[in-house]
Amino acid sequence: MTSALSPERIQARIEKANAAHSAIRAEKLVRGLVRLFDFDAADEPDEFTFPAFSRASRDRIFGGQIIAQAMMAAARTVDPDKQVHSLHAYFLRGGSEAVPLHFRVHRDFDGRAFSNRRVVVRQEGKVIFNLTASFQKPEAGFSHQVPMPDILPPEKCWDYSEAMARNPDIPDNMLERMAHPRPFELRSFRPAADAKATSHYQWFRLRAPIEGDQLLHRALLSFASDMGLLSSAMLPHGLHWVTPGLFCTSLDHAMWFHNDVQVDQWFVYVMDSDWTGGSRGINHGWIYSQDGTLVASVVQEGLLRLTPPA
Repeated sequence: MTSALSPERIQARIEKANAAHSAIRAEKLVRGLVRLFDFDAADEPDEFTFPAFSRASRDRIFGGQIIAQAMMAAARTVDPDKQVHSLHAYFLRGGSEAVPLHFRVHRDFDGRAFSNRRVVVRQEGKVIFNLTASFQKPEAGFSHQVPMPDILPPEKCWDYSEAMARNPDIPDNMLERMAHPRPFELRSFRPAADAKATSHYQWFRLRAPIEGDQLLHRALLSFASDMGLLSSAMLPHGLHWVTPGLFCTSLDHAMWFHNDVQVDQWFVYVMDSDWTGGSRGINHGWIYSQDGTLVASVVQEGLLRLTPPA
């Protein structure tokens, strides 16, 4: 890793990255995110398509996008009085933003209280992703939760641009691309690189208010659940997304929804990793609303391969 940057250099990088994108409106970013769920009906029942992006911004589809879209496709075939409470997904092939997506929903089970759906996602005839989701009618029952840990409030954490600007391994031209405003405002706390810690946390909220039912908010929460979780397994090894020679990708993703959530209000993603080995790492996440209510739990396994540069 290169030497640390001076405070003056960090501030200059932050200002340059933010200035390059200051004209992009928050409302436009959020509308673009919600349009991910504008499916077209396919030729067969329970099949949906999503068009290719006119201008692909990434080499591969972001994992959170396809998780959220598959969950929403499943929900389109379930009675609206049942709410999604869990999902389990596998990433099989890397998807491309430049190719349309095809979603096939299988109605595996419909009971009085629960329904279960499988979703198979294809591009150019090849399966790239599959997801199983379970839906339940609301009912009363026993209740407890793990308390939210003692953490800093969002206003005392680094925003995304500042966190990236503090990383000396990110060159200026890459920083400007990475600091492009996103639909979610993000503020993070990460331990020092030499601490060998495994835990960190990030605050999220949509950059603009949004209307919509709980299904939409849970779908957007599942989108955000893939942002930063895999980096938990990198922390104790001093790795980062831009570490030369590092290849990392999600292998599977499981999520449980415990309470309603408003994604245009602050929620915090507390993350940890309890194991790495065999080029894989396990990552756990707990998502709390700002009042301390546990709204979701997440587990993800990711692939981590490091090929040192020659």
